[in-house]
Amino acid sequence: METFSHLLYGFQVALQPLTLFTCFVGVLIGTLVGVLPGLGPVAAISLLLPATFHAPPVASIIMLAGIYYGAMYGGSTTSILVNLPGEAASVVTCLDGYQMARKGRAGAALGISAFGSFIAGTLGLVGLACLAPPLAAMALRFGPPEYFAVMVLGLTVLIFLAGGSMIKSLMMACFGIIVGNVGMDPITAQPRFTFQMNILLDGVGLVPLVMGLFGISEVLLNVEESLTQREIFETKLKGLLPNLRDWKESLWPIIRGSVLGFFLGILPGGGAVISSFVSYGIERKLSRHPEEFGKGAIAGVAGPESANNSATAGAFIPLLTLGLPSNAVMAILLGALMIYDTPPVPAW
Repeated sequence: METFSHLLYGFQVALQPLTLFTCFVGVLIGTLVGVLPGLGPVAAISLLLPATFHAPPVASIIMLAGIYYGAMYGGSTTSILVNLPGEAASVVTCLDGYQMARKGRAGAALGISAFGSFIAGTLGLVGLACLAPPLAAMALRFGPPEYFAVMVLGLTVLIFLAGGSMIKSLMMACFGIIVGNVGMDPITAQPRFTFQMNILLDGVGLVPLVMGLFGISEVLLNVEESLTQREIFETKLKGLLPNLRDWKESLWPIIRGSVLGFFLGILPGGGAVISSFVSYGIERKLSRHPEEFGKGAIAGVAGPESANNSATAGAFIPLLTLGLPSNAVMAILLGALMIYDTPPVPAW
């Protein structure tokens, strides 16, 4: 009964007009941030944090959290329409979302992305309310062996997604490990692969790297073609509501992505990015037609988009129960909670 009384009190606070307005503003700004490549929720929350100092703490935290949620959804728009991920967690959406747009099904891709994000976000909030204390205790048990297993899983998924030659896939994985080691060593603080360049001390930025691989490559491919062969891709957004077949192919990917993203979001690191990749690999493995992935499979949009939105709810569990931020956004929110004199305390 105590849990239900807390939920009722939470709804009473959340449904106040000022709280709803700040939530709307936060989600709107977050969606715009997600659409704009290279900005990201970290920069947006950092810039807008001083603007919330004179607002009530609850409304301020809701607005900042809304920016995070909105950015996770907004990144899918540019991924589907122009093959340019607005957010790092939407990289996988480019693989099938853009191909659906080229087939004239951009509306269905955007629609299932919106519905999947809403369903996953709702399920993630329910899980956050019910499972926060036990899941936070389980996350504390993750040590070096468990994190090593997660990294091996990520590399395995990478090789699986690459397909084709196994040698080339392994070379890509090794190159990614080398790029990931660029920067300061977290233990000895020694520079690695920086070539005496101070700009590389913080490592290689994921967002600029993704923009170069997807956005600039698309521009260069168009420039490479001659004027006689150049084709302008135009389409109309229609059929934003997915049909019954789309729902049949997307329902289970949405559910699986929601559950997977929620649990992976609890772990420190890029939970939303990892969960979207893992979700795509699982859906491709479980699909009856895996050859359609990469060519416009709607399950390749529904699963990852649900996973990265559900991961945002999971990331709040170690923050609110243990005071441990799992990523950069949660670290900023932890600072905001301390500024508002409402620091999170352990749930035991």
